[in-house]
Amino acid sequence: MHSDFDIAASQYDSIFTYSNIGKAQRKLVFKYINPIIKQEKKRSILELNCGTGADAIEFAKLNHDVIATDISSGMIEKAKAKAHPENVTFKVQDINTITKDTFNKKFDFIFSDFGGLNCLSKKQLTTFLETSTGLLNPKGKLVMIIMPKHCLWERLYFNLKGDRIKANRRNTNKSVIANVDGVGVETWYFNPKEIIELAPSNYTKGLIKPIGLTIPPSYLENSFLAKTPFLSIFKGLDSILTHSSLAKYADHFLIELQKA
Repeated sequence: MHSDFDIAASQYDSIFTYSNIGKAQRKLVFKYINPIIKQEKKRSILELNCGTGADAIEFAKLNHDVIATDISSGMIEKAKAKAHPENVTFKVQDINTITKDTFNKKFDFIFSDFGGLNCLSKKQLTTFLETSTGLLNPKGKLVMIIMPKHCLWERLYFNLKGDRIKANRRNTNKSVIANVDGVGVETWYFNPKEIIELAPSNYTKGLIKPIGLTIPPSYLENSFLAKTPFLSIFKGLDSILTHSSLAKYADHFLIELQKA
């Protein structure tokens, strides 16, 4: 359905999912969502922008009922090819066409990891947030991992390279063409405050946490920064520097909204 991400699908796991940086950032995400997904109660989970299915498979292994979607048929093919429990269903789905009736059910938990929602414009994201409340059960939670505008690593790295345009590329309300495994993808960046302002009034703000404040962005995977002992130091710092005020300076941030 989406040729850009179809092209990226073949290398996505090796470049991000199973990379040192990818695993380190994913571990942080699960640290914050574990209180939701590791409860004994069986939950209905909708994952959006599931990529090659790593998160969805983990949810299913915990005995939750999971529907995992992505706009890319290539990503979904990779996900389906992996060994996975029967209680996860992978589906090609454009997030912009989702309605409250698309799945003929409601969910306890909606999840989107690692910047998938950054492919939406402000208008599209507003529409999605409004739609998401109709997909959730009362007290259901929406957790999103989003790329903010002021990533410190990105500013430092590109300034050191003498590229001031890239150093400040996130800090705009306009779209930016971001490199996803060699493919240019139209991308928008949002800080936590903007997400809260866009969210419908029947959402209550929950956790806001930095993901990758000191752990570097994935494009530095082949540098010495992604190797031991440096990455171990960064992981230790990220486990300490968790205040919500730091979220807008990380590579990604986690934001949790709960439906009334």
